[in-house]
Amino acid sequence: MRTAKEYIVFPLDLPTVEQASRYIRQLSDHVGMFKVGLELFVRGGNRILQTIRNESDAKIFLDLKIHDIPETVRRAMEQIAGWKVDFTTVHCGESPHMLTAAVEGSRGRVSVLGVTVLTSVSAEDIGNAGFESRYAQNLVDLVVLRAQTAHAAGCAGVVCSGREVKMIKERFGPDFAAMVPGIRPAWSLGEKDDQKRVVTPAAAIENGADYLVIGRPIRDAEEPEIAAEMVASEIDGAL
Repeated sequence: MRTAKEYIVFPLDLPTVEQASRYIRQLSDHVGMFKVGLELFVRGGNRILQTIRNESDAKIFLDLKIHDIPETVRRAMEQIAGWKVDFTTVHCGESPHMLTAAVEGSRGRVSVLGVTVLTSVSAEDIGNAGFESRYAQNLVDLVVLRAQTAHAAGCAGVVCSGREVKMIKERFGPDFAAMVPGIRPAWSLGEKDDQKRVVTPAAAIENGADYLVIGRPIRDAEEPEIAAEMVASEIDGAL
């Protein structure tokens, strides 16, 4: 059985490798995975990945959200496959061929997750983007449609909100991984936030989430290690 900390993914949303390294040292015993996004990877490149490997036993999630023509995606994924990371992301976007190319390029050496709908996106945003009204009125339908595309392409799973994860698990089975951002511990709810579709760790776990991306409630705490332990306690309660 997985421990509570193995569900926790801490995003290193920081501008420098030096700042990220401090959190890696602080949290290496309290989280199961570190996420490296665009800002830090553009600044630190492979150096940040090596820093995580040197200072922690945690897994690595390289979250670049690739979105391009299939051949470019394939070649980019071939490069990522050589960097010894555990997960990476590709936008589900408009074309299933892009997802298929990503999976082919990964060569089975990195698990590819399809990004369905960002948790910062609201139904109003979807409507304004020109999507059919049924998707704007019910984001779950759009998330499930994109998850279906990712599943058919051979992706290891998807990134989705905690509100959709239960339906995705029921539809595609327990082995189709669900990486869930927009997680806010019960003790942090009510804080000003740019995320629209948030859930608590307990609710996400009860719905079947495999990994919980939890940033600001841990990063901005006076003692990040204690905040991570509090999150783990919520997860334990759900487990």
